Amino acid sequence: MTIKNGLTYAEAGVDIDAGNTLVERIKPAAKRTARPGVMAGLGGFGALFDLKGAGYEDPILVAATDGVGTKLRIAIDTGNVDTIGIDLVAMCVNDLVCQGAEPLFFLDYFATGKLELDAATRIINGIAAGCEASGCALIGGETAEMPGMYHDGDFDLAGFAVGAMERGADLPRDVGEGDVLLGLASDGVHSNGYSLVRRIVDVSGLGWADDAPFADGTLGAALLAPTRLYVKQALDAVRAGGVHGLAHITGGGLTENLPRVLPEGLGADIDLNSWTLPPVFRWLADQGGMAEAEMLKTFNAGIGMVLVVSADRATALTEQLAAAGETVVSLGTVTKGEGVRYTGTLV
Repeated sequence: MTIKNGLTYAEAGVDIDAGNTLVERIKPAAKRTARPGVMAGLGGFGALFDLKGAGYEDPILVAATDGVGTKLRIAIDTGNVDTIGIDLVAMCVNDLVCQGAEPLFFLDYFATGKLELDAATRIINGIAAGCEASGCALIGGETAEMPGMYHDGDFDLAGFAVGAMERGADLPRDVGEGDVLLGLASDGVHSNGYSLVRRIVDVSGLGWADDAPFADGTLGAALLAPTRLYVKQALDAVRAGGVHGLAHITGGGLTENLPRVLPEGLGADIDLNSWTLPPVFRWLADQGGMAEAEMLKTFNAGIGMVLVVSADRATALTEQLAAAGETVVSLGTVTKGEGVRYTGTLV
């Protein structure tokens, strides 16, 4: 059968004009993220960045990519998409600083069945806000309209961040027995464990629009609290001296992420009584009947980043981080042996 009148791409479900409109809408937000080194941003076939212009003499590049997992499902179901872009940026740039790198630029991939301009603008404005707060330029990305691939209103996000450090400044380094573990408080569940979170919410019988049992506002809004950005505070601590390593506490919790920055033969002793388990985690544990070990291996349990620091610098770095707005907890120390050993109980 021949179609006499001819089909258009728009009739097949892809609106190029809408994509162009989106680019124009987000240009002001992207412009606010500009930093030294940016040469060309949105609109070209590729984005250009000048490392010398950013002040580097002998740089090593570091790259990271991530998404936000099934936290997207809550954002989609509630229509609250304004901060999910912050999560996307945080999951990438918080990883970069653990290598000792300063995040330089960010690219996003946004895919959906049908491009809804208002929602897409809110999502990407959130990405730009995360970049701006991290000193990272949003210099490119891809918006893919793919009819038949996603249900109505569904979308997916992926992020790509590139950072740099001067040669020889990479972390972790010089981690030793007796180093102190400083934990920085999280802003909630962040962006890991949401398949379990959603299962627990189902079991509880609550809906996203119901009041949150552990916080003001709705359950959906409380569980969408964006991932905390630790970039500027952590980099300032590294520059101050005495930081031997950083661990971003994501999937796998303290149990699996902290050993990633410890040399062979060294482990960590952590006192669970040194901080109070935030109400959201207490509620999840109670509703899901979760064992303490499962909580510590699945969620951040209230600690989003750990700094491994020399003992003689622990007090000064604690004061510096607190002055920068962080809630700092002395979790324990680096010790001989493998893995993380816990004493006390989460309270």
